[in-house]
Amino acid sequence: MSGTWVFVCGPSGAGKDSVLAWAAEHLAERRDIVFARRVVTRSVQPGSDHDPVTAQQFAQLLRAGELAWCWQAHGFNYGIAAHYCAEVSAGRTVVVNGSREHTLNLEATPSVRVVQIMVSAEQLAVRLAQRGRDDAQQINQRLLRNARFNAMRVDHTILNQGELASAGRQLVDYLRAGAESSDH
Repeated sequence: MSGTWVFVCGPSGAGKDSVLAWAAEHLAERRDIVFARRVVTRSVQPGSDHDPVTAQQFAQLLRAGELAWCWQAHGFNYGIAAHYCAEVSAGRTVVVNGSREHTLNLEATPSVRVVQIMVSAEQLAVRLAQRGRDDAQQINQRLLRNARFNAMRVDHTILNQGELASAGRQLVDYLRAGAESSDH
Protein backbone atom coordinates (compact mmCIF):
# COMPACT_ATOMS: atom_id res chain seq x y z
CA MET A 1 0.00 0.00 0.00
CA SER A 2 1.30 3.43 -0.83
CA GLY A 3 -0.03 6.83 0.08
CA THR A 4 0.53 10.26 -1.35
CA TRP A 5 2.56 13.38 -0.70
CA VAL A 6 0.50 16.52 -1.38
CA PHE A 7 2.57 19.68 -1.66
CA VAL A 8 0.44 22.81 -1.22
CA CYS A 9 2.07 25.93 -2.57
CA GLY A 10 1.27 29.42 -3.79
CA PRO A 11 2.54 32.97 -3.84
CA SER A 12 3.06 34.86 -0.63
CA GLY A 13 -0.24 36.55 0.18
CA ALA A 14 -2.45 33.97 -1.55
CA GLY A 15 -3.63 32.69 1.83
CA LYS A 16 -1.95 29.28 1.70
CA ASP A 17 -1.28 29.11 5.45
CA SER A 18 -4.86 30.07 6.28
CA VAL A 19 -6.32 27.55 3.83
CA LEU A 20 -4.06 24.81 5.20
CA ALA A 21 -4.98 25.65 8.80
CA TRP A 22 -8.70 25.61 7.94
CA ALA A 23 -8.37 22.22 6.22
CA ALA A 24 -6.29 20.74 9.06
CA GLU A 25 -8.93 21.79 11.57
CA HIS A 26 -11.74 20.28 9.51
CA LEU A 27 -9.84 17.04 8.90
CA ALA A 28 -8.55 16.59 12.46
CA GLU A 29 -10.52 13.35 12.92
CA ARG A 30 -9.10 11.77 9.77
CA ARG A 31 -6.15 9.47 10.56
CA ASP A 32 -5.51 8.84 6.87
CA ILE A 33 -4.66 12.50 6.20
CA VAL A 34 -1.62 13.89 8.02
CA PHE A 35 -0.48 17.51 8.00
CA ALA A 36 3.33 17.56 8.21
CA ARG A 37 5.15 20.05 10.38
CA ARG A 38 8.14 21.65 8.73
CA VAL A 39 11.51 22.35 10.28
CA VAL A 40 12.70 25.81 9.27
CA THR A 41 15.79 27.88 10.00
CA ARG A 42 13.54 30.74 11.11
CA SER A 43 12.17 31.71 14.49
CA VAL A 44 8.56 30.92 15.34
CA GLN A 45 6.05 33.69 14.79
CA PRO A 46 2.36 33.78 15.77
CA GLY A 47 0.49 31.25 13.66
CA SER A 48 3.67 29.46 12.54
CA ASP A 49 3.30 25.86 11.43
CA HIS A 50 6.94 24.90 11.81
CA ASP A 51 9.56 23.85 14.30
CA PRO A 52 12.52 26.24 14.41
CA VAL A 53 16.06 24.92 14.00
CA THR A 54 19.42 26.61 13.58
CA ALA A 55 21.33 26.32 10.30
CA GLN A 56 23.73 23.95 12.06
CA GLN A 57 20.87 21.75 13.33
CA PHE A 58 19.34 21.71 9.85
CA ALA A 59 22.64 20.62 8.29
CA GLN A 60 22.93 17.91 10.92
CA LEU A 61 19.42 16.62 10.16
CA LEU A 62 20.25 16.59 6.46
CA ARG A 63 23.54 14.71 6.95
CA ALA A 64 21.85 12.14 9.19
CA GLY A 65 19.18 11.44 6.54
CA GLU A 66 16.42 12.68 8.84
CA LEU A 67 14.76 14.83 6.18
CA ALA A 68 12.52 13.35 3.49
CA TRP A 69 12.34 16.67 1.61
CA CYS A 70 14.25 19.93 1.86
CA TRP A 71 14.46 23.21 -0.01
CA GLN A 72 15.51 26.83 0.36
CA ALA A 73 13.26 29.85 0.02
CA HIS A 74 13.61 33.49 0.99
CA GLY A 75 16.96 32.86 2.71
CA PHE A 76 15.72 30.03 4.95
CA ASN A 77 16.08 26.24 4.84
CA TYR A 78 12.91 24.16 5.00
CA GLY A 79 12.61 20.45 5.64
CA ILE A 80 10.08 17.68 6.17
CA ALA A 81 11.12 14.99 8.66
CA ALA A 82 11.81 11.54 7.25
CA HIS A 83 9.38 9.91 9.69
CA TYR A 84 6.54 11.13 7.43
CA CYS A 85 7.73 8.58 4.83
CA ALA A 86 6.32 5.86 7.09
CA GLU A 87 2.92 7.59 6.92
CA VAL A 88 3.00 7.55 3.11
CA SER A 89 4.20 3.92 3.10
CA ALA A 90 1.23 3.06 5.32
CA GLY A 91 -1.13 4.47 2.69
CA ARG A 92 -1.81 7.86 4.24
CA THR A 93 -1.90 11.24 2.54
CA VAL A 94 0.77 13.57 3.93
CA VAL A 95 0.10 17.26 3.30
CA VAL A 96 3.14 19.53 3.08
CA ASN A 97 3.15 23.32 3.26
CA GLY A 98 5.50 23.58 0.30
CA SER A 99 7.30 25.99 -1.94
CA ARG A 100 6.65 26.68 -5.60
CA GLU A 101 10.40 26.71 -6.18
CA HIS A 102 10.68 23.21 -4.70
CA THR A 103 7.75 21.84 -6.67
CA LEU A 104 9.39 22.91 -9.93
CA ASN A 105 11.88 20.10 -9.34
CA LEU A 106 9.44 17.41 -8.24
CA GLU A 107 9.11 14.43 -10.53
CA ALA A 108 5.57 13.72 -11.66
CA THR A 109 4.57 10.44 -9.99
CA PRO A 110 1.25 9.08 -8.70
CA SER A 111 2.52 9.45 -5.13
CA VAL A 112 3.46 13.15 -5.42
CA ARG A 113 0.73 15.74 -6.02
CA VAL A 114 0.90 19.52 -6.21
CA VAL A 115 -1.97 21.79 -5.14
CA GLN A 116 -1.64 25.47 -5.91
CA ILE A 117 -3.44 28.18 -3.95
CA MET A 118 -4.00 31.18 -6.22
CA VAL A 119 -5.48 34.66 -6.06
CA SER A 120 -5.81 37.34 -8.74
CA ALA A 121 -2.83 39.66 -9.17
CA GLU A 122 -4.99 42.61 -8.13
CA GLN A 123 -6.13 40.99 -4.90
CA LEU A 124 -2.63 39.69 -4.22
CA ALA A 125 -1.24 43.23 -4.49
CA VAL A 126 -3.87 44.46 -2.02
CA ARG A 127 -3.12 41.66 0.45
CA LEU A 128 0.64 42.22 0.26
CA ALA A 129 0.17 45.95 0.83
CA GLN A 130 -2.10 45.28 3.82
CA ARG A 131 0.54 43.05 5.41
CA GLY A 132 2.90 46.00 5.44
CA ARG A 133 6.10 43.96 4.99
CA ASP A 134 6.88 45.13 1.45
CA ASP A 135 7.01 48.53 -0.20
CA ALA A 136 5.35 49.15 -3.59
CA GLN A 137 8.48 48.20 -5.56
CA GLN A 138 8.89 44.93 -3.62
CA ILE A 139 5.22 44.10 -4.18
CA ASN A 140 5.65 44.70 -7.90
CA GLN A 141 8.72 42.42 -7.91
CA ARG A 142 6.73 39.67 -6.17
CA LEU A 143 3.96 39.98 -8.75
CA LEU A 144 6.44 39.80 -11.64
CA ARG A 145 8.14 36.77 -10.05
CA ASN A 146 4.85 34.85 -10.14
CA ALA A 147 5.04 34.55 -13.95
CA ARG A 148 8.03 32.24 -13.48
CA PHE A 149 5.70 29.61 -12.05
CA ASN A 150 3.11 29.64 -14.86
CA ALA A 151 4.53 26.39 -16.29
CA MET A 152 4.68 24.65 -12.92
CA ARG A 153 3.15 21.16 -12.85
CA VAL A 154 -0.08 21.40 -10.85
CA ASP A 155 -2.57 18.64 -10.11
CA HIS A 156 -5.21 20.93 -8.60
CA THR A 157 -5.69 24.70 -8.30
CA ILE A 158 -7.70 26.47 -5.62
CA LEU A 159 -8.73 30.07 -6.18
CA ASN A 160 -8.76 31.84 -2.80
CA GLN A 161 -10.65 34.98 -3.80
CA GLY A 162 -13.54 35.03 -1.37
CA GLU A 163 -14.41 33.42 1.94
CA LEU A 164 -11.69 31.32 3.54
CA ALA A 165 -14.20 28.51 4.06
CA SER A 166 -14.72 28.22 0.31
CA ALA A 167 -11.02 27.69 -0.43
CA GLY A 168 -10.65 25.53 2.68
CA ARG A 169 -13.55 23.32 1.60
CA GLN A 170 -11.96 22.88 -1.84
CA LEU A 171 -8.74 21.63 -0.24
CA VAL A 172 -10.64 19.35 2.16
CA ASP A 173 -12.63 17.87 -0.73
CA TYR A 174 -9.47 17.31 -2.79
CA LEU A 175 -7.67 15.63 0.10
CA ARG A 176 -10.64 13.42 0.99
CA ALA A 177 -11.10 12.32 -2.63
CA GLY A 178 -7.40 11.54 -2.95
CA ALA A 179 -7.29 9.61 0.33
CA GLU A 180 -10.36 7.61 -0.64
CA SER A 181 -9.01 6.75 -4.10
CA SER A 182 -5.73 5.50 -2.61
CA ASP A 183 -7.73 3.09 -0.40
CA HIS A 184 -8.84 1.15 -3.46
